[in-house]
Amino acid sequence: MKPVNGMYGPKFWMLLREAPCKISCNQFVQGDLLDYDTVYDFGQGLDVLTIEIENVNLDALERLEKEGLKVFPQPKALRIIQNKAKQKLFYVDHGIPTAEFQRFAYLSEIEDSIQNGGLKLPFVWKAAQFGYDGQGVKVVRELADLKDLPKGECIAETMVAFKNELAVIVSRNANGDIKTYPVVEMEFHPEANQVEYVICPARIEDQVATKAGDLALKVAEKIGLTGLLAVEMFLTKDDQILVNEVAPRPHNSGHYSIEASYTNQFEQHIRCILNLPLGDTESKVAGIMVNLVGAEGHTGDVVYENMEEILKLEGVTPHIYGKKQTRPFRKMGHVTIVNEDINQAEKNSTGSKGNN
Repeated sequence: MKPVNGMYGPKFWMLLREAPCKISCNQFVQGDLLDYDTVYDFGQGLDVLTIEIENVNLDALERLEKEGLKVFPQPKALRIIQNKAKQKLFYVDHGIPTAEFQRFAYLSEIEDSIQNGGLKLPFVWKAAQFGYDGQGVKVVRELADLKDLPKGECIAETMVAFKNELAVIVSRNANGDIKTYPVVEMEFHPEANQVEYVICPARIEDQVATKAGDLALKVAEKIGLTGLLAVEMFLTKDDQILVNEVAPRPHNSGHYSIEASYTNQFEQHIRCILNLPLGDTESKVAGIMVNLVGAEGHTGDVVYENMEEILKLEGVTPHIYGKKQTRPFRKMGHVTIVNEDINQAEKNSTGSKGNN
């Protein structure tokens, strides 16, 4: 879903016509999430409006909110989160630990800063807006790595020497009631820069887990968001915790909760936006989530292999998203592996990743 001059590209529109969500809704509207009229018209006559992705026209959401529509997450929170540069400045202003960074209005300013000694290689380049699923992020080790990157606003972030990437999902309803899910550990694909495995509970010491949970609560309370907030963090070599970024919605790091939690993240999101009592966020069993993504070097009709083998494994549940076309690293589904013993769940996960 990559915006092009404020609109989405033709491939996106072709895929959207086959959107899997069509089969589970009473009304389906196809349109540009960044187009003011599309978003405003969609919100007319609704009681509550929520989002699945934060790249949406906020001016339209703000007008709808002023006219009395309940919009969750609130547009003021999305204003902070939608732009990674603003998000990072928010952390600094509120004493939330995060990696050091510099903000640039244009990509060309980065090269000037490197040549003048203001920025040192290597660093992590991030587009200020429209990044998702590993897109909009790149490790820059030499000037040549800047070639072909988007030319607009971005940040250059100091590379963090971390030993784990963690995440905590915080749920908050309109009354201000708040609960966190257990800390999870995330393993990323080195090339696609997207989550490959999520492990719950994270294999960290209790005091580190408590520290991560407390930091996630602080972030959520400062932002004041109603709904779900996934807080992604780095655990450094010296056990410091730095906030990387946040996502204001049900998140990949919480998919394990469908099978492993007393209340899965999707139900919890509905409880939040309808201002209902929050469900139990504790886990019934340990869980591991494995993303199923498009094979490298292949674009075309999707083919799922080894499904029968996956279904033979104890405690393993595949989820297929119903997308008809695959491309390299496109998320096509996920598999959850549950067991009372996290070590056994991890062992079972090694045989659960099919090709698609």
